[in-house]
Amino acid sequence: MSGSSSRPSAEREGADEPEQTRITYRDNRRIDPDTYEVREPRTSAAPDSGGNDSAAAGSEDQSGAAAQQLAMLELSATLAERTADLQRLQAEYVNYKRRVDRDRDLVRKVAIEGVLKDFLNVLDDVRSAREHGELTGGFKAVADELERITTKYGVETYGEKGDPFDPHIHEALLHAHADGIDGPTCVEILQPGYRIGDRILRPARVAVAEPEPDVHPSAPAESNAADDDQSAEAGADEPLAGDQDR
Repeated sequence: MSGSSSRPSAEREGADEPEQTRITYRDNRRIDPDTYEVREPRTSAAPDSGGNDSAAAGSEDQSGAAAQQLAMLELSATLAERTADLQRLQAEYVNYKRRVDRDRDLVRKVAIEGVLKDFLNVLDDVRSAREHGELTGGFKAVADELERITTKYGVETYGEKGDPFDPHIHEALLHAHADGIDGPTCVEILQPGYRIGDRILRPARVAVAEPEPDVHPSAPAESNAADDDQSAEAGADEPLAGDQDR
């Protein structure tokens, strides 16, 4: 009896004791204390629900697509900006090169004109010597070479007797009146002019003649004499006042 009564009491006492909870320890250290190597990060356990997994995957796909689209837009904007910068730089370079080439040609032309202007008096002497028959011997060879070089650089001589006078290319040193011309005419070339293309190095120095002015001084005198004759005749025909009274 005593043994049977004590057993239930022991079972009852064991039932009244609380259950012991299990404690789990996780080592989250990145460095393994034994091998001193870096541990791989642990992934959290996936949720049990399949619906949550699909929703999470769908949201991740949408966010990834939006991020990709945003990245493409940013890339397109950057590409357009860089393209515009490149086109602007190319246009600036083309304009700069064109301006440099134009300035280089202009400086070259101005330099050539400055040198040729110093030879104009020499060309005048050569022309005068040729007209007087003094261009002979070695001097003739030098003169021919000088004229060849100036012609190579485009120097032209202009100015002929009988040319219409143009103040843009002629310089009038003498002025006179002449018959048989319709307007201002170059009747004598004192010094020829020189030009390169449309640029005048020195205007031609000429003597200019104009038509005789149309003056008729006898016409007013004749008209006055006719008026006097008419008035005299009218006075002779009218009777005097004394004669009427008689």
